Amino acid sequence: MPSSTPLPRPVSTGSAETTAARRTTVFALCADAALILVFAAIGRDAHQRGDVITGVLATAWPFLAGAALSWLVLRLWRSPLSLWPAGVSVWLGAVTGGMLLRAVTGQTVVLPFVIVALLSLGLFLLGYRLLAAVLRRRKSRRRGA
Repeated sequence: MPSSTPLPRPVSTGSAETTAARRTTVFALCADAALILVFAAIGRDAHQRGDVITGVLATAWPFLAGAALSWLVLRLWRSPLSLWPAGVSVWLGAVTGGMLLRAVTGQTVVLPFVIVALLSLGLFLLGYRLLAAVLRRRKSRRRGA
């Protein structure tokens, strides 16, 4: 009498399309995190503060948390390099979440810093996505030609 235990399924490595989508998501996540860290490092350097590594992390964590929340709530992995909604959501989530977390934890939140964060993170987080879109268009035109 045959057992009711199902046979093991072969491990699927996924399609090339799925693998490319995962790589794109990982790239976008890492790029967002790296650029937020660069923003924090530039800011700390401009104000000549010590504790380079721990200081950058202390400055960056609220913005990283805001960006991560945007990624999770809006499920941005579905189209991680799009300007809308991914780029705008990560940008505004990083700034809004970052400023709220800074305020709650007693860190400085003043209008000039909010403006600098909006402009800098907008340039960084939207800029590389815009560059990626231009490169994708050029690549698709070359294939079509």
